[in-house]
Amino acid sequence: MRAVVQRVASASVSVGGKEVGHIEGGLLVLLGVASDDSQQDVVYMARKLIGLRIFEDSDGMMNRSIMGTGGSILVVSQFTLYGDVTRGNRPSFTRAAEGSVANTLYEDLCSGLRKAGCNVQTGVFGAHMLVMLVNDGPVTIIIDSAGRRPHMSS
Repeated sequence: MRAVVQRVASASVSVGGKEVGHIEGGLLVLLGVASDDSQQDVVYMARKLIGLRIFEDSDGMMNRSIMGTGGSILVVSQFTLYGDVTRGNRPSFTRAAEGSVANTLYEDLCSGLRKAGCNVQTGVFGAHMLVMLVNDGPVTIIIDSAGRRPHMSS
């Protein structure tokens, strides 16, 4: 799983001119699912998102997580995070998971975040979405669950 995480003052997502998700303060998570992702990636990503300390404490230091702020999380599926342009200029999406697999893992992540006590809003999986945000900072972090796996030596 790959996530682009932005600390936001507000964020919303619309489909077909109708707002389907909105948060005031928290995290906007653009989430891509790879073809080799599993439930272990879901657990890893949920733990990272819940524990990510990018909110300021009373001293202005980034020491607080979403759990300590009472903020919300807007999770938007984005298979294009696995776009590969190493060959040519048109992205290849062969590393992205097939739709039904990706949707299951996406829903599992959202469910896991909710079970942990987070207020979670979502987009509509597979839909053409318009995402609007006010980035706070700006603070943008990339999390890739591939980093949790042991590296194979050749």
